[in-house]
Amino acid sequence: MTTVKRALVTGATGFVGSAVARRLLAEDFVVRVLVRRDSDRRNLTGLEVEIFEGDLTDAASLEDAAAGCCALFHVAADYRLWVPKPAEIYRNNVDGTRAVIAAAKAAGVARVVYTSSVATLGIPKDGTPGDERTPVTVNDMIGHYKRSKFMAEEVAQQFADEGYDVVIVNPSTPIGPRDVKPTPTGRIVRDAAAGKMPAYVDTGLNIAHVDDVAEGHWLAYQKGVRGQRYVLGGTDLSLREILVEIADIVGRKPPRINLPHALVMPIAYASEALARLTGITPVATVEEIRMSKKRMFFSCEKAKRELSYTPRPPRAALEDAVRWFRENGYL
Repeated sequence: MTTVKRALVTGATGFVGSAVARRLLAEDFVVRVLVRRDSDRRNLTGLEVEIFEGDLTDAASLEDAAAGCCALFHVAADYRLWVPKPAEIYRNNVDGTRAVIAAAKAAGVARVVYTSSVATLGIPKDGTPGDERTPVTVNDMIGHYKRSKFMAEEVAQQFADEGYDVVIVNPSTPIGPRDVKPTPTGRIVRDAAAGKMPAYVDTGLNIAHVDDVAEGHWLAYQKGVRGQRYVLGGTDLSLREILVEIADIVGRKPPRINLPHALVMPIAYASEALARLTGITPVATVEEIRMSKKRMFFSCEKAKRELSYTPRPPRAALEDAVRWFRENGYL
C-alpha cells in the first residue's frame, strides 16, 4: 500500500507560498492549502490541491486543516510595510504562527518548516554580509513588520527548543514569476521595467529566484536540523545594479539620479498621511526608507553547505519576473 504524503501549506495563494506548493506537488505530495474565504486565488489556478478555507486566527480551521498531514510549511505572513492598525500585523504574524504550529503539533504533524525572513537577522556594521549567527535583538528591528517577524521566529524557535521538530528558513529577497500583488520588491521590478523609476536611493538587496527559495524549503524539510535556521538567499546587489540589469533586459536606459535618503523621507511621511485619509497604500513608506539606509546583504553559505542549496544567478530571477509581469498585463 502506498502511503499518502500530505503537506499543509499556509500562504499558498502568495508569491513564495505558491512556489512552495508547486515544489511539493513535484514530489508527489498531496498538497493542502489554507486560504481565507476572500483571498485572491489566481496562484492556485491549475494546481491540484486540497483547499481548506480558514484563517490563522481561527483555531478550529487550523485543526481541521492540519489533520492527516505529515508536514506543515507555514509560509503565510502579513507582509505590509504600512498598515493603519499595526496590531493586525502582530496578530497575523506572531499569534498566527503560534496558533498554526500548535495545531500542527496537536494533529501529530511530524515536521514543520517555518518561513521567517532575513529581516530578522543582524547586519554587521562593517558592511560584510549578515548570516544566521549575526547578533541582533528585537530593538534592532525597524518597523512593525520586521518586529513582528522577529517575534514570530522566536515563537517557532520556542517550539523547537521544547522538542517539536521545527526548522526555520530565512528567505532574502525573492524575485520571479507569479508575484500577483506584487510584493514591495516586485513593484520595484515592475516599475523599473515600465520606465517609471527615474531615480533610486543608495541601498542593496540579496536577490534570489523565488523557485530557488521554494527549493530551499524542500531541502530544509529533507535535511534541516530541528531548531536551526537557514538563509535562503542568492546574490548581493546594490539597487542601482538591479536597475541596470532590468534596464538591459527591457532595452531602456537605467536611472542615473541618486536621491539622498533625507530628501525621500519627507515624501514618505506625506505619502503615509495621504494614505490615512484615503485608505490607498502609500507609494513610499517611512519604514521602507529607514530600512533602505542599510544594505540588506546576507550569506547563504550555511544552506549551501548543509542543505546543498544552489541558487541561480540574479539575472535569471529578474528576467523571469519581467517576462511574467509583461505576459500578465502588469507592464
